[in-house]
Amino acid sequence: STATWTVVWTDLLTACDLYRAKAYKVDAVPNTSDQYFAYIAYDIDLFEEGSIANLTASIIGNVFGFKAVKALRLEDMRLPIAYLKTFQGPATGTIVERERMDKFGRPFLGATVKPKLGLSGKNYGRVVYEGLKGGLDFLKDDENINSQPFMRWRERYLFSIEGVNRAQAAAGEIKGHYLNVTAATMEDMYERAEFAKELGSIICMIDLVV
Repeated sequence: STATWTVVWTDLLTACDLYRAKAYKVDAVPNTSDQYFAYIAYDIDLFEEGSIANLTASIIGNVFGFKAVKALRLEDMRLPIAYLKTFQGPATGTIVERERMDKFGRPFLGATVKPKLGLSGKNYGRVVYEGLKGGLDFLKDDENINSQPFMRWRERYLFSIEGVNRAQAAAGEIKGHYLNVTAATMEDMYERAEFAKELGSIICMIDLVV
């Protein structure tokens, strides 16, 4: 994109016809007026292999701020298998998760601690304990819980793992709590993940936006 409707001379230095997006199909949205599905294709060479950041910047980037478009929504994406294979995916999948939780042959039963904001560390740990003792396989931090003044991350980790350990002892089976290690910097995230590991946590979580 040159961000202009004008043909510029630098276009001649690229394979512009190959690389420009192609709207190959437009369908009217049923039972509406002035609404359409536009099918747009991009050449695979426009995307860096294995980069979520590049994918999202390309597909849902500046076009959503384009003033000429009154309303726009991404409805669906179809990604080539060859491109998908460049993404490593999680280091461990659901099979390893089941092995660590020692739960097989049925769905996991989990929940998120609520209220997500405002609890003290001690009360947060109490919710973890009560939920796991009541039959949940695991609980998880909400994405908004990081390290706020009312409950710093170390305090939350300590009380949460205490709740996990108490629930395991009472239930006689492995329980878990997804501790949110998301932080402002990667160094902070590594520190939190290592601390969770030291406490004996078998699982943790990272926010999608990281």
